[in-house]
Amino acid sequence: MTPLGDAQTHPLDAPRFAGPVVQCQNLSVRFGKNWALNDVTAVFPAGAVGLLGPNGAGKSTLLKALLGFIVPEKGTMKVIDMDVATSPLEIRKRIGYMPESDAHIPGMNAVSFVAYCAQLSGLPATDAMQRAHEVLYYVGLGEARYRNIETYSTGMKQRIKLAQAIVHDPDLLFLDEPTNGMDPKGRDEMLELIHDLAHNKNVNLILSSHLLPDVEFTCDHVVVMDKGTVATYGPIKALKGTTGRVYEMRIKGDEQLFISVLRGEGFDVKDSDEDVMRVFVPGAAGDNPKVLFELAARERVQVRHVRPSVPTLEDVFARAVGEK
Repeated sequence: MTPLGDAQTHPLDAPRFAGPVVQCQNLSVRFGKNWALNDVTAVFPAGAVGLLGPNGAGKSTLLKALLGFIVPEKGTMKVIDMDVATSPLEIRKRIGYMPESDAHIPGMNAVSFVAYCAQLSGLPATDAMQRAHEVLYYVGLGEARYRNIETYSTGMKQRIKLAQAIVHDPDLLFLDEPTNGMDPKGRDEMLELIHDLAHNKNVNLILSSHLLPDVEFTCDHVVVMDKGTVATYGPIKALKGTTGRVYEMRIKGDEQLFISVLRGEGFDVKDSDEDVMRVFVPGAAGDNPKVLFELAARERVQVRHVRPSVPTLEDVFARAVGEK
């Protein structure tokens, strides 16, 4: 069955690949004197996996290396059980890639462009055109499919990039910052599409983003990158359930000094805009906020408010990259 559920079967149709969809071992990529990827080892399971990290962490470089666009200094890569070094073209036939930058062809309307992309991936012309119409309706561009792409808004261009990525029913999707430049409504709609592909259409995908809410809404697993290395990885639920507890805390006194004290005790602390700090207390000590009251009393700080909080992916990210 194709992602859209009702399109005609085409030569690339096959049972959905069960994974792991990507495996990297000791992968390093250097640009000049700078290591964009430094000894990266990671396994991406089947399903929806977030590739999360700040700008410059190496996420796009990793995707381009997996596609065979960048040759690493060292290391090995497998994508859908094929070696990138020996089978890059075969891999690219079975992958859908939504790049961060616009990549449309000026002078083409949307349906012609998407059909052309489908043919490049191996579909016969008739099937390619049929699929193009179907995926454009799926991404919300059915009424605008005969307009030239250069007349599209930023949000529409993002949708056309998604359409060309799924038109050939790939085994795996690479989505690089898919909500870039979109307004809030368009961003929500794009995330709903990605969530539908992953959880209702059973499409394997890797979503590269620096936006925590995007990853938490669409993905089940995450690989967190920072400065060209893997900071942490695993199922999001498991990472959020790390031993310890997050507390929301409000105090009266020298807040910055008290934050320094908490960090000195090994607690992760994140400020909010409303004078409420989020304090992660690791280990068994996290079962009781008593330790926070004891530190406050020692530092002559008045505690106004303490309550347990549900861990978020933001907490996982902050702990993984050492964010202060």
